[in-house]
Amino acid sequence: MWSRSIASSKILNVTRNVQQLNVSQQRNFRVAVAGASGGIGQPLSLLLKINNLVKTLVLYDVQNTAGVAADLSHIPTQAKVLHFTGAENMSAALKGAEVLVIPAGVPRKPGMTRDDLFNTNASIVASIAEVAAKSCPKAMVAIISNPVNSTVPIFSEVLKKHGAYDPKRIFGVTTLDVERAVTFVAEMKSLNPDSVNIPVIGGHAGTTILPIISQATPKVSIDKDKLAPLIARIQDAGTEVVKAKAGAGSATLSMAYSAARFTDSLLQALSGTPNIVECAYVKSDVTEAKYFANPLLLGKDGIQQNLGIGTLTPYEKELLDKAVPQLVQNIKKGEDFVNKK
Repeated sequence: MWSRSIASSKILNVTRNVQQLNVSQQRNFRVAVAGASGGIGQPLSLLLKINNLVKTLVLYDVQNTAGVAADLSHIPTQAKVLHFTGAENMSAALKGAEVLVIPAGVPRKPGMTRDDLFNTNASIVASIAEVAAKSCPKAMVAIISNPVNSTVPIFSEVLKKHGAYDPKRIFGVTTLDVERAVTFVAEMKSLNPDSVNIPVIGGHAGTTILPIISQATPKVSIDKDKLAPLIARIQDAGTEVVKAKAGAGSATLSMAYSAARFTDSLLQALSGTPNIVECAYVKSDVTEAKYFANPLLLGKDGIQQNLGIGTLTPYEKELLDKAVPQLVQNIKKGEDFVNKK
């Protein structure tokens, strides 16, 4: 049921010779990227430019958008590239978007946590939500801007104020956590990563990231003394990249790839491809946290079915019990940011 390997192959195959619905049977969509000139936005836009489900690719940012658009426009695919620059043009950029992807914001630097980014990125996400509520109220929204645990509630609260909120259409992109879990487990067990699927539940920061190794396919056996360090590495993988880049930024290429894969899954679901399942951070009643990430069945209207968390091991339940209070705190922080303004 999982779509990871199918979508991965699609993104990587520039010749677009992929095993999916015939292009003539598919719809093509208008996709807007808010933050298209940044470290994530540029490679993400490149991957979306070569996606044959994208008819119009709209690039928006506060600067340098024209140059990114000119560069991408020389790639011979069907996607037409439009560009808009500056807050005064955001409404025109987002107008009519069927999918809105938001990598806008400042990146993490050494010593920074995702929460350190809160004040700057919270304001950016709220401003985009204000415009999206009027310009593309029916769009599927994929939020990358950190801290996702708080920015998804922020976006949602703004839409509520405008009467434009549909919880089935708002997603926090946690795909990179899944990809990291798959990569690290495949390396550890000498498996082909294309054949590995691992649900990652919870949130998108530190100990709220919960890879459910017991539900991996194919089934894997990991000694207890190796399991805890593996989970810790998945949870702290973003910091691993920040440290390796030594002040030059955070995870951009892997995040762009993962965001493009999630966006592709949204587009496939919109076009009618069945059985598209992705983990994402969404409005939820699965736990006490109002928002929670776990596998979702996607359809033409967004979330078709929340598939829940399945059966957890005692150790995984212990990790979940520790994660939920942190998520509740992160969510309240996002909601309070909007409601106290």
